[in-house]
Amino acid sequence: MLHFERKGNGKETLVLLHGFMENSSIWSDMEPHLSENFSLLKIDLPGHGQSEVMGEIHTIDLMADEVKKVLDDQKLEKVHLLGHSMGGYISLAFAEKHPETLKSLTLFFSTYFPDDDEKKEQRIKSYRIIKDAFAHYARAGIPNLFNPNERDILEGKIETALKIALSTNNLGALACVKGMVDRTDKKHVLENLEAKILVLGGKHDNAVKTEKTIKNLPDRTNIKSYVLDCGHNGHWEKPSICAEIINTELLHNMPKNLVF
Repeated sequence: MLHFERKGNGKETLVLLHGFMENSSIWSDMEPHLSENFSLLKIDLPGHGQSEVMGEIHTIDLMADEVKKVLDDQKLEKVHLLGHSMGGYISLAFAEKHPETLKSLTLFFSTYFPDDDEKKEQRIKSYRIIKDAFAHYARAGIPNLFNPNERDILEGKIETALKIALSTNNLGALACVKGMVDRTDKKHVLENLEAKILVLGGKHDNAVKTEKTIKNLPDRTNIKSYVLDCGHNGHWEKPSICAEIINTELLHNMPKNLVF
């Protein structure tokens, strides 16, 4: 079973799924702002953190199935689910399989679109360097995930992100990249899910096409979106603002589609 940790004493359970080359420790800056209202379930995804590599390919469906095993083990029948980047892809697959389990689904700097041909080619080209020169791969990529206009301010956060990335099992990372290449369009999940849907994106996100993601959201009353002045890592760049939106939006109601 995947490694996980529970924190907070709130009545509502919020399941947190990290992204690629991350682990459950990424939520540390947001946690103090969330733990009063939520009971947090922080999961290490396959091949990341303290969770083992589960094969040569970690498909998105496989990872969603492993998340369900954790919820079953903890006897959780109704939860709020939030996924960052790759964690968002897994959250969508989970929502497709187990919609009755969700009180809300939050795409946190993630998208429901599959990789386009260019992105797939980039991932496939990365296979060898992830296997043979993972440290170089991490050091080259991590800084680009942050707001380029605030690199000096975010230097400490970038170092933290890099440290976490370098602690990731390179074969686990490779298995996840292979799984992300094969993921499919999940817009239909957002079109059909009855639970509340929240989408947070960054203006300067180089990993996710935020404008395209927000613009093409289904026009439904249960979907709200927010665009923040940051890069791909709102949990490090704007932790208090992200937590405030999550607390207020998932537990109450706010005006639709605000820009921070």
